[in-house]
Amino acid sequence: MTTTASQPRERLLRIGEVVRRLTEEFPDISISKIRYLEDEGLLTPRRTQGGYRLFSEADLERLQTILRLQRDEFLPLRVIRDELDAPGQKERKRRRPVALGAEEETITHDELCERAGIDPNAAKELEEFGLLAPHGTAREKRYPESDVDVAATCAQLMRYGVDPRHLRTIRTATGRQAALIEQLFAAALRGRNAERRRQALRDMQQLAELAGELSSQLFWRDLRGMTL
Repeated sequence: MTTTASQPRERLLRIGEVVRRLTEEFPDISISKIRYLEDEGLLTPRRTQGGYRLFSEADLERLQTILRLQRDEFLPLRVIRDELDAPGQKERKRRRPVALGAEEETITHDELCERAGIDPNAAKELEEFGLLAPHGTAREKRYPESDVDVAATCAQLMRYGVDPRHLRTIRTATGRQAALIEQLFAAALRGRNAERRRQALRDMQQLAELAGELSSQLFWRDLRGMTL
């Protein structure tokens, strides 16, 4: 007589435990916010017979992705929903930014269009308004690999009527932020002291993350003010 080993039952999380798991990365997370995302169709947790929500690890990972897209890329919920539910989304994972001071891989124009899911005309328009940052000219032109995510996000926004010329305002603002941070560390980055340069890169990374958080906080504060 043979026996089949039973599969371990997946551990499901109550909504309060989900909040505790996410609080460190997302201090503003709350039960009411999770319920709101469910009402908007972005989350579909299971329910007990008593009506309690139960979240799987996959639900938790999806929620983390939603919150990061809101915080880091300012995407509206409609765009996030479409992107998460798009075919092939599970295979296309967003890359973490290349560390400061490290060299980034580059790709061709055709590779950019194929991987970002945009046509050449859209890529040309994004480039004209400074959203893409190629190196070289004509046939020798190559794009940093991070431009794939930039182009894909722009394409999502364009589907909701946001033209590349409107996105130029975001590009201008981020350029000014980057220039400010670069100015603070210019001396250390250009000096000959290797340890001082490494420390400057570490500090620059932390400052950039803080600046990104502040931009996100101010952005959402302004939007909330418009809806009152």
